[in-house]
Amino acid sequence: MKLIIHGGFFSESKTNQEVKQAKQAALREIVKLGHKYLETHNAIETVVYTVCLLEDCELFNAGTGSQIQSDGKIRMSASLMDGKTMEFSGVINIENVKNPICVAEKLLRRPDKVLAGKGAREFARQQGIPHYDPEIPQRRHEYEKKLSDSIRLGTVGCVALDFYGDLAAATSTGGKGFEIPGRVSDSATAAGNYVNEHAGISCTGVGEDIVAGAVAPKIVTRVTDGMSLQMATAKTLNEMKPFDGFAGIIGISARGEVYHADTHPYMVWAAYDNGIEVFS
Repeated sequence: MKLIIHGGFFSESKTNQEVKQAKQAALREIVKLGHKYLETHNAIETVVYTVCLLEDCELFNAGTGSQIQSDGKIRMSASLMDGKTMEFSGVINIENVKNPICVAEKLLRRPDKVLAGKGAREFARQQGIPHYDPEIPQRRHEYEKKLSDSIRLGTVGCVALDFYGDLAAATSTGGKGFEIPGRVSDSATAAGNYVNEHAGISCTGVGEDIVAGAVAPKIVTRVTDGMSLQMATAKTLNEMKPFDGFAGIIGISARGEVYHADTHPYMVWAAYDNGIEVFS
């Protein structure tokens, strides 16, 4: 049983030791709780549970603490994929829910698996998910000061390999901040969240770059075709160099490879594979 998580790029917040240590501590605790949960649950249940923990942590740009868009509203996206059944579900630009990944989970076994905007929010209400304001004072302060020159690259994700050898991946984001309303993130698409029986990938970074590079499915396809997870990742990220693509990935293969990589420094992550390891 193996688990790896990410919390976006460190540059989404002020680069200081206090923030760094807080993120290290949070990721260490969340990956520990996620792995403990994995001991008695399958991969798909575990990635949802773990991403919920990440969405609930104000240090990361997903769920509570999500970025505010140019019109002053928060819209979030998330997706989920089951490597065993190859089912994919997601929500795009959903408002006023605490855990977008839970809405994606409720869509996974339904015929209409990806919902956007008002339709996603109405579906959440029909499922008994209450109204929730994910805004925190820090995000409002950033919005009011119009910090459009700062880098806000935040997403959270989880990939799990369970006791049965099944893989699952989940990704959630609060967006990049100050974007045009209606902008679609990679996090609710297969480009940023993809898994099959051979490998699972969750991405973070600039969504447009990740979509252009078809990052997650390329890596998974290459592992399926026989490449190691490390080689497949290196080849895929190298193909982003012509447009200076900005991306980070976490992944696990069915062979038990646990791997992370980024094109620019630096993604924050934690893994549970023969013990806990956290970004330094």
